[in-house]
Amino acid sequence: MSSTLQDKLSNDLKEAMRSKDLLRLSTLRLIKAGIQNEEIARGKPLDDAAVIDLVSRQAKQRQDSIEQFKKGNRLDLVEKEEAELEVVKGYLPQQLTVGEIENLVTEVIQKTGARSAVDKGKVMGALMPQVRGRADGSIVNSVVSRLLGIETA
Repeated sequence: MSSTLQDKLSNDLKEAMRSKDLLRLSTLRLIKAGIQNEEIARGKPLDDAAVIDLVSRQAKQRQDSIEQFKKGNRLDLVEKEEAELEVVKGYLPQQLTVGEIENLVTEVIQKTGARSAVDKGKVMGALMPQVRGRADGSIVNSVVSRLLGIETA
């Protein structure tokens, strides 16, 4: 039987308790709570893909918080969020490089026959399942815009 991402999270949570790693422990508890809430909302257990989506959203929330705390000159909170983000990233698949994203976007553009801004939705719809959890959506969006020749502000 293969181990799931939730099994890994549970084992790592126990290990964080044993080693008294408070930052890791609190971060893993937040992830587990998010999984429980999502399972209750859906009325069924989450598979690994859904857990990766949830962890990816939590990583994005921390990145947004880091930006806001930097603007507010709250360096103490920036450090805490960055440390938590590193823990969260440990449960995400290897992130794609910009070059790898460009290759995938080029393939999708060729497959869909996209030519302009009108086709952007078609490209994004075909592309996002391939990069989910492995790339930031805003980066993917900017690469698609650039390769379709869409001017961005």
